[in-house]
Amino acid sequence: MKLLPQTGVRAPVGVDTTRASIARVYDATLGGKDNYEVDRFVRDKVAEVAPRQSDVAWMNRRWLHRVVRYLVGTAGIGQLLDVGAGLPTVGNTHEIAQQQNPAARVVYVDNDPVCNIHGRVLLERNEFTHFVPADLTAPETLLANSEVTQHLGLTRPLALILCGILHHVDDDLDPAGIMRQYIDALPAGSYVAITHFYDPADGGEAHEMAIELQRRFTEMGLGSGWYRTREQIASYFGDLELIEPGLVELDDWWPMGPALRPRLTEQRLLLGGVGFKPHERGNVTHLPRR
Repeated sequence: MKLLPQTGVRAPVGVDTTRASIARVYDATLGGKDNYEVDRFVRDKVAEVAPRQSDVAWMNRRWLHRVVRYLVGTAGIGQLLDVGAGLPTVGNTHEIAQQQNPAARVVYVDNDPVCNIHGRVLLERNEFTHFVPADLTAPETLLANSEVTQHLGLTRPLALILCGILHHVDDDLDPAGIMRQYIDALPAGSYVAITHFYDPADGGEAHEMAIELQRRFTEMGLGSGWYRTREQIASYFGDLELIEPGLVELDDWWPMGPALRPRLTEQRLLLGGVGFKPHERGNVTHLPRR
């Protein structure tokens, strides 16, 4: 894994086709075309353990769609900051948000220059949506970025989305500490949405799969992809109020309908939740519209 000098931060892959890219591996898992042999190698090594991992990627996408509809439609949030956005794909955050509110502002952030090139080309005619190069592990720098502050009002409530990205942040970089900085900087009335690889840590089949998947992600070309416990993931929400049903398997977060088949083991290894930063502390319940 290539590191930036004196930081310990994983350097963005960019156009280097000899290294697997988080964004390109995700694209390959979704069946996209913006990936290379090195990315497909990681995808295929993961599939040896979790043959339906592509279902997990699509499940993550559907969760994002439901959450964005809630945030913009039900909660009335008009601006969203999607950090670790990756390559543009089907059903992007801005498309779902602007179905609910055509004037909703969306800023995507990624530190990979290739993602930014793709994103800027895609969005060049959308005045309410922008792609910004920045690193999620530097909250103060990211939130002070002139391209972010130009398009989002950081004194007004917004939604911070980190969908499938925090599990690529090494423990040494203190993901909980990074999230505390974001949460402290967000104005009251804001929301934080997170999905993260999950290790049940119970000694069962799902735990064993999580351990092996982590090994394949971290040791077979990608260099990151850590499966963490419920307690660790919950800590990333800090003192935010978790919206019902809390931190759950993704298909349990206000599904659109009943399950059509039993849940796969690999689908149980991803948790998601949405937290709310209240204007003043108290017992406030927020329920999304079904």
